[in-house]
Amino acid sequence: MGNLAILALRAVIAVGLLGSLAVQCVIAPLLWQDLALARAEVRVPLVLIVVLGVLTIQVTAVCVWRLLTMVRRGTVFSPAAFRYVDVVIGAIAAASVLTFGLAVVGAHVNRTTPGDEIAPGMIALICGASLVIGGVALIVLVLRMLLAQAVALDSQARYLRSELDEVI
Repeated sequence: MGNLAILALRAVIAVGLLGSLAVQCVIAPLLWQDLALARAEVRVPLVLIVVLGVLTIQVTAVCVWRLLTMVRRGTVFSPAAFRYVDVVIGAIAAASVLTFGLAVVGAHVNRTTPGDEIAPGMIALICGASLVIGGVALIVLVLRMLLAQAVALDSQARYLRSELDEVI
């Protein structure tokens, strides 16, 4: 991966982290105020889902930043990379669960109020988004398995190289 690509991705991550901090520090409190008339069983989960959802994005961004550092140093094919990839998988899985929780809150609102506050199709779309996000976690899991194979091949190549150096 070229230095320009790493620099560009780091710039995107930095802007994303700044934006996510703005959401947590400004938008979440404003959402809390906007939902002042809502019942606590709706208000608290919605704001909590937003804050935790943004936290999953932040955790993923920090881990990707660390992986980019490893790529730049040429150490990404080491067991240390697994820690960051595992955290990314967990954060994406948590985002999937939080998205499904949003659908559950919407379904609860529809059951406890007359009429449909939230269109049932919207709740189904949120469930679909949760499924897609879970699929992304599975894709990263497959990529983790590929990383494990690359690490194994790299260590085997080092061993064979050292054996060859001894023979020579």
